[in-house]
Amino acid sequence: MYCVKKMTEDLYWVGASERRLNLFENAYPLTNGVSYNSYLLLDEKTVLIDTVDKSVSGLFFENVDHVLAGRKLDYLIVQHMEPDHAATIGELVLRHPEVTIVCNAKTRTMMQNFFAFDLDSRVQLVKEMDTLTTGRHTFAFVMAPMVHWPEVMVSYDTATKTLYSADAFGTFGALNGNLYADEVNFRTEWLADARRYYTNIVGKYGTQVQALLKKAAGLEIEMICPLHGPVWRKDIAWFLDKYIHWATYTPEDDAVVIAYASVYGGTENAANVLAAKLSDLGVRNVQMYDVSVTHPSYILSECFRASHLVFISTTYNAGMFVTMENLVHDIVHHNLQNRTIALMENGSWAPTAAGLMRAEFQKLKNCTILDETVTIKSTLKESQLADVETMAQAIFDSMPKPVPAEHKADAPVEKNAFFSFSYGLFVLTARDGKKDNGCIINTAIQAASAPNQLSICINKANATHDMIVNTGKFTVSVLSQAADFELFKRFGFQSGRDVDKFEGYEACRRGENGIYYVTEGTNAYISAKVDHMVDLGSHTMFIGEITDMDVLSKDPSVTYEYYLKEIKPKPEAVGKTENGQTVWRCKICGYEYVGEVLPEDYVCPICKHPASDFEKVVR
Repeated sequence: MYCVKKMTEDLYWVGASERRLNLFENAYPLTNGVSYNSYLLLDEKTVLIDTVDKSVSGLFFENVDHVLAGRKLDYLIVQHMEPDHAATIGELVLRHPEVTIVCNAKTRTMMQNFFAFDLDSRVQLVKEMDTLTTGRHTFAFVMAPMVHWPEVMVSYDTATKTLYSADAFGTFGALNGNLYADEVNFRTEWLADARRYYTNIVGKYGTQVQALLKKAAGLEIEMICPLHGPVWRKDIAWFLDKYIHWATYTPEDDAVVIAYASVYGGTENAANVLAAKLSDLGVRNVQMYDVSVTHPSYILSECFRASHLVFISTTYNAGMFVTMENLVHDIVHHNLQNRTIALMENGSWAPTAAGLMRAEFQKLKNCTILDETVTIKSTLKESQLADVETMAQAIFDSMPKPVPAEHKADAPVEKNAFFSFSYGLFVLTARDGKKDNGCIINTAIQAASAPNQLSICINKANATHDMIVNTGKFTVSVLSQAADFELFKRFGFQSGRDVDKFEGYEACRRGENGIYYVTEGTNAYISAKVDHMVDLGSHTMFIGEITDMDVLSKDPSVTYEYYLKEIKPKPEAVGKTENGQTVWRCKICGYEYVGEVLPEDYVCPICKHPASDFEKVVR
């Protein structure tokens, strides 16, 4: 029985999921199975985008036959020749001898390695930005070599703004009825598998992935259809940001991963002691892995996530313990970069593991290997606790830390800060990695008092939005009537994607969460940790529990009315343009659009407000 999903009026998912496979590519454990995605378009010409693994070929052909419903198959677009996507091409050609295979020259060469059918009469070669029109739809082809094979290309449907992304943006995990990422709890249930898929399968080729991301940045993308995992139609910017982190080897979290290899427990005990010392110093995000128990693919994925890595190995046959050696070589092979690394070794008579690990990790780019190495012999001794404490302190000192707030840590939270809220204007700030950003918002209210909770709404187009999604933390600075127009220009009239809004800006201070709050032109700040996110279409509502807040001044809060009357400069007369066109002005930020008709779906490029907030000022 066929099992398909109708995606649009003429596009169908005709793939299948596999839950019996234990090892993907006979190397990576599959906890939750895997999907093999294939897409069939019923245009004036019918188009199949990639096929599937042989293990699910029976269902796949039932799906294709059902959707075609007697129509011939005109085109097969082959984006990637790996057998989990291409193994059924041979049988497809037998079933549909009329099909034209659309691929690039490298794919054609590889196809000869797998199949014996005549290619010359069937293959239509394409190159970078060549197009294929099938009726209403036109496909543009973008080459993506080494993401993660040399022949890979992706396909962009200009009519629907759909990117068929091959193995890019894929993830481990079988589809459980829901096809789209927004139909599942992706951030909590799928992200780890997506990260593990990327880091292990594609992670070595960060430079090549960056090249593809640059090409994708020039496309207007409304849907991403990968060959594994859910389809993306919402929150695409959030997932793209994850890929940017992974491709640039940028840590997602200020966190510590401790990987240890222990034979009889002495090394494991030392690892536990180090973790406890880190906790005593205030490090809260620590993950520990026994490399003999946890498959290296999981630990590699965690090493891509975390900023600080600790490797603790017993010496075995005058070298690293075998499972640690495999892990270390795997990390080096995947070109991990931009990390801080600490090393500890054990050896009853001739410890050598730390030196060998150091030699391997020195091959990595932009990695700092701490000098504080701890050597134990068989078991950790009381006399060596100071060495472990020194290592913990070195790790802690190398981690970014917030500047403590000026009020005493044990002082009661100033709840009167809530009284500053009004329907007004606020600076919303966030920090992701080493990047700070902020923007102007107009919705921030107390959501609850037990516990103290704050809710904000922010347009998804803002860079600050994605930073909050990634980190789960934010700070609101309540703007007061003492704010000048320069403050609004800094945080509201430019994008944090293009500029560093805090460059040269001194009227700010870091709160206890490490995020800047504005100290001039404000009367209070409130910091929160996100508990809930609510998708509101164009905006996301974040509801967070208060972690820190204080009153900064007694100046009244600024409202929209006050801003427009007293702070925002009065617009000068525009007059007519040279060609007599109409000028439309944003009532919020003053941006001007020149044109006879303002499109109904127009969005201000500065403040992200809709066309309804524009007024015609001259004809």
